[in-house]
Amino acid sequence: MNITRENIDELNAVLKVKIEKQDYVGEVDKVLKDYRKKATLKGFRPGMAPMGMIKKMYGKSVLLDEVNKLVSKSLTDHLVEEKLNILGEPLPSINSQAELDFDKQEDFEFAFDIAFASEFELKLSKRDKVPYYKIKVGDEMIQQTIEGHTSKAGKTEEADVVEEKDLVKGKFEQLDADNNVAEGGVTTEDSLFAVDRIEVEAIQNLVYGAKKDDIVDFEINKAFTNSADLASMLRIDKEKAQELKGNFRFTVQSISRHMPAEVNQELFDQVYGEGTVSSEEEYKAKIVDEIQTSFVQQSDFRLLIDAKDKLVSKTKIALPDEFMKRWLVAVNKELTVEAVDKDYDSMQSDLAWQLIKNRIAEEQEIKMEEDELLAFAKQSVLVQFQQYGLASIPDEQLETYAKQMLGNEDERRKMVDRVFDEKITGYLKETLKLDDKEVTTEEFNELFAKK
Repeated sequence: MNITRENIDELNAVLKVKIEKQDYVGEVDKVLKDYRKKATLKGFRPGMAPMGMIKKMYGKSVLLDEVNKLVSKSLTDHLVEEKLNILGEPLPSINSQAELDFDKQEDFEFAFDIAFASEFELKLSKRDKVPYYKIKVGDEMIQQTIEGHTSKAGKTEEADVVEEKDLVKGKFEQLDADNNVAEGGVTTEDSLFAVDRIEVEAIQNLVYGAKKDDIVDFEINKAFTNSADLASMLRIDKEKAQELKGNFRFTVQSISRHMPAEVNQELFDQVYGEGTVSSEEEYKAKIVDEIQTSFVQQSDFRLLIDAKDKLVSKTKIALPDEFMKRWLVAVNKELTVEAVDKDYDSMQSDLAWQLIKNRIAEEQEIKMEEDELLAFAKQSVLVQFQQYGLASIPDEQLETYAKQMLGNEDERRKMVDRVFDEKITGYLKETLKLDDKEVTTEEFNELFAKK
């Protein structure tokens, strides 16, 4: 077995893997003997079929399988031993692969196209300036957060009169053309709907001010146009709900109103844990701190985008475009040649950026430790709990959820990428000159709309 490399140009080369009979014959014979032991063929006792028959039936497929295994292992070993930092993976050569005949040949030569990025220098300093957007924390954001807290911590109470955001329960009865209860029509007890979900203002106005036992007639298919919601409310089939027309009579049975919690110590303890916050001033300061922390993540995300544009343009990494297009189609089943051609400029930029990040990681010895990954996963779990108003979660519980998350291969890969990007971002913030720009959330969002 022999592997040779032929350079096409600075970025492209061909690896030729020569496989001789002596490289594979022993393993092929071993597999065929095993087949013979297990074969049950008509006219022969188990394991006693002639080897010639076994070779005729299975020889070619076994040969193909063993040669492919040998080629794959040889390629992998060669790339590692020679420390070839290739892009993508070797692809069957378009121009250098000779035709193979597994029926007649005993020796085979396989050709694979490989590719490299051009050599580049990465010298970063404070002379490299990139914008860093700091988002202002406005009073409206603080108030929205408080309203979110008080809503989650609030309680539902019975009300006497229907108001805008109330939940109303009652009896629906289908009416006939004379506005009498239709015989055999749809009738449903204890139906629930939120008044603000009524889609016609005039019908909303009919419901506002209603009290228990009051009766309101309205066209139900105009009030609620979503047939799935209507079917659920009336507990009928969706198809039947789509056919409903005319007036329904609604008799109010009860009115429920969600009452937000008061901004007091009980709320502080519920949101942030007992004793963490002891005054409204501290509570608002905590909210501001949380918003600012979340904005740092967004600002850092934008920094990576702007740093990418600057550094990709600065380094001017040449890529083997035709090879990369082939490789992208080969490894992504959902991509077509036409789609890659259309979006290749963006893909090319992403590939160059990944090479730059890898170079930074190599030169700065950025490594991924398991305890760092676990800490990141725990924080991600905590954020998810906080979205449901749960801020004080025991560390043991967080760790259990985090380990479960990291046990999922896709989730783990995403987190590895995010921690890696965080480390790259930290290095860039220390190394580049950040041009601080204070912006509103609207101005910040417009930056992405321009892309």
